[in-house]
Amino acid sequence: MGYELKTKETDNSVLDFIDTVENPKKRDDAYKLLDIFTEATGHEAKMWGTSIIGFGSYHYRYATGHEGDAPLVGFSPRKANISLYLAPGEPDREESLLKLGKHKTGKACVYINKTADIDENVLKQLIQDSVTFLREMYPES
Repeated sequence: MGYELKTKETDNSVLDFIDTVENPKKRDDAYKLLDIFTEATGHEAKMWGTSIIGFGSYHYRYATGHEGDAPLVGFSPRKANISLYLAPGEPDREESLLKLGKHKTGKACVYINKTADIDENVLKQLIQDSVTFLREMYPES
């Protein structure tokens, strides 16, 4: 996963964090994504580290013995773009991304410029598929 071990769940306020987003359009998008992710997951938003808004969590353990906790899904309104954290191994991911709208993909992230560029229903499906996939892969969480 693309999460670094230092990214831990904190008690910092998600709304306070979103209020610090300088660009007003990006701030509005962050509030919109907060609603979309909350609705799609049924989980309350939590801050992970200083800039990731995560929903739910799971405990991962690799064959190497490395283990830790990470949000099931999440997003971060970064300066350059908005990072969406969705499960990279999810089988329907590629097909769903074709319908998402304007985005770029990294190793574990999907990057969008603004929510107006994407289909919100497709995003909800991607979020739900990620949660289902991770719950099956890490059932003890």
